[in-house]
Amino acid sequence: MEKSASGTAKKACKNAIAYLTRKGVPTNICEIGKERLRLTKNAINLSKPDFDGDLGFKVFKLDSSNIRAWNPDASDLEKTLLDHAEHLVQGRSEQDVLYELLLKRGVDLSVPIEEKAIAGKTVFSIGFGVLFACLDETIAKDDIETLGQGITDWHKALAPEADTQVVFRDSAFADDIAKTNMTAILEQNGIAHVRSL
Repeated sequence: MEKSASGTAKKACKNAIAYLTRKGVPTNICEIGKERLRLTKNAINLSKPDFDGDLGFKVFKLDSSNIRAWNPDASDLEKTLLDHAEHLVQGRSEQDVLYELLLKRGVDLSVPIEEKAIAGKTVFSIGFGVLFACLDETIAKDDIETLGQGITDWHKALAPEADTQVVFRDSAFADDIAKTNMTAILEQNGIAHVRSL
């Protein structure tokens, strides 16, 4: 007698759970998918050792927003404003903030992301220069010109076909003058869309 489709599926499920348990990995659908990708990568590497394509993958975990919700205390607005001077959640990495930024801008998470150190700051180029992001916590007045020029040089080298946006952490700038100077440097070099979060 032939096995039913549901019987075959149950056996495959039990085998997958047993396999993950032996490896000491949590037994859930995400881990099964990750393990299948790893096994496929190993099989390709063995069968085609000269293959030099990208066989990596990214795994994302849903978390709360990196941006603190505006929840004003009507009885003490001054304190509320001071508390929200830094509106990003403490302890989150630049990568956390970057990927939330990509999601909120509707950018495909599989686009190429490069990173480069400019003026001692990490700058990300997303989608070959369509979006640049510098999410460093501090940008001193002395860094403005070097950082701005470094971003514009990288932008020129990549020569994206679409309009480019540059995003900074708003609280990183020493003051509004530093932020205005950065915006002016970028605009003078053809980058009109400068935003901060």
